Amino acid sequence: MKNFMDENFLLQTETAQKLYHEHAAKMPIIDYHCHLIPQMVADDYKFKSLTEIWLGGDHYKWRAMRTNGVDERFCTGKDTTDWEKFEKWAETVPYTFRNPLYHWTHLELKTAFGINKILNPQTAREIYDECNEKLAQPEYSARGMMRRYHVEAVCTTDDPIDSLEYHIKTRESGFEVKMLPTWRPDKAMAVEVPADFRAYVEKLAEVSGVTTSNFDDMIAALRKRHDFFAEQGCRLSDHGIEEFYAEDYTDAEIKAIFNKVYGGAELTKEEILKFKSAMLVIFGEMDWEKGWTQQFHYGAIRNNNTKMFKLLGADTGFDSIGEFTTAKAMAKFLDRLNTNGKLTKTILYNLNPCANEVIATMLGNFQDGSVAGKIQFGSGWWFLDQKDGMEKQMNALSVLGLLSRFVGMLTDSRSFLSYPRHEYFRRTLCNLVGRDVENGEIPASEMERVNQMIEDISYNNAKNFFKF
Repeated sequence: MKNFMDENFLLQTETAQKLYHEHAAKMPIIDYHCHLIPQMVADDYKFKSLTEIWLGGDHYKWRAMRTNGVDERFCTGKDTTDWEKFEKWAETVPYTFRNPLYHWTHLELKTAFGINKILNPQTAREIYDECNEKLAQPEYSARGMMRRYHVEAVCTTDDPIDSLEYHIKTRESGFEVKMLPTWRPDKAMAVEVPADFRAYVEKLAEVSGVTTSNFDDMIAALRKRHDFFAEQGCRLSDHGIEEFYAEDYTDAEIKAIFNKVYGGAELTKEEILKFKSAMLVIFGEMDWEKGWTQQFHYGAIRNNNTKMFKLLGADTGFDSIGEFTTAKAMAKFLDRLNTNGKLTKTILYNLNPCANEVIATMLGNFQDGSVAGKIQFGSGWWFLDQKDGMEKQMNALSVLGLLSRFVGMLTDSRSFLSYPRHEYFRRTLCNLVGRDVENGEIPASEMERVNQMIEDISYNNAKNFFKF
């Protein structure tokens, strides 16, 4: 029987152990997609308790607590203390066996705080007090956490109207970890609610200095902000979409649709799809012009619980995997850009694992030899960023593409304690490849190449792909 979470955690063979300890573990972290709050990095935020850094905004834990019968006030309530919330989480942890939360919880305690104890109701108070004592020390600040995990660069997720003042402040402070913005223009194509769309366009006009009264004006304003993001080091865009949009449209139609929605009129479903289709193409062309990488996170159905959405708002744990027939639209969208010679480097992230092979085969349609791995299959995302989801994603990519060219893991997290997800990924990767070597499916005589492959997926591929 193996010990829980010892140095060879998840590493089932001697080869896997060597690959991890001698190659993967030493590589710095490039976290090219996250949701950290830039102001916390700029201000080198000090956390007031373990509850704040660990449970605040963590809808993964909230979902588990609710499922375990914990009242909502211990998840998102304002009338409970930090200790009371943590105590309820500690009571839930023993019920999370086989859920990735159990592994993440103990990996984070071990790597961030040096605590090897199992979290349960009996150990909760001593762990809580020890962590709070350490969080009061300077090296446990926001920047301290990034240093602790050898983070080299992070890319936050930012709206075109964001000032990026905290990115600028962080850079000018001399902080050695790069914090770069990512262009996330979802609101510029969200035309479902006319009043919200008009309010957004008016804010865009204000920050860009471009008077906006028609579609061309809005695109000019977006281009100005796109240029500003590039000046601040932005190298990636990101789009959170339910599915891909690739309706046929004319320029005249899109201009008329803009005038209609900007004037306050509701759009038809067909008009909404045409507008989104046009915007995705325009954004793709902007990114191609600057040599950026475009990312697409698709497949979530959000805010399913309307009662809780009205009470708590978005991103509070009421989203799930969706079912969409999107392969044809995805192919048509990518082909449209490619036909015009304007398909930039692209990362596709699916949320439904039934689309793993769809994505893995889609990549090969648009690889053009200009860049190794130009079209990427993004790592297991959201509900799939756990051992099983990672293995399925890497297996599909291995069988149908080139795992060796994969740009690897990211946190996709708001938490400064999420960097162990990179370790979890690297251990899973090394275990997969190590097992193939031990089984004679990869020749042991090629270990130099295997070692390089592990280092590349852990760090080098992302470094070279994004050119940070």
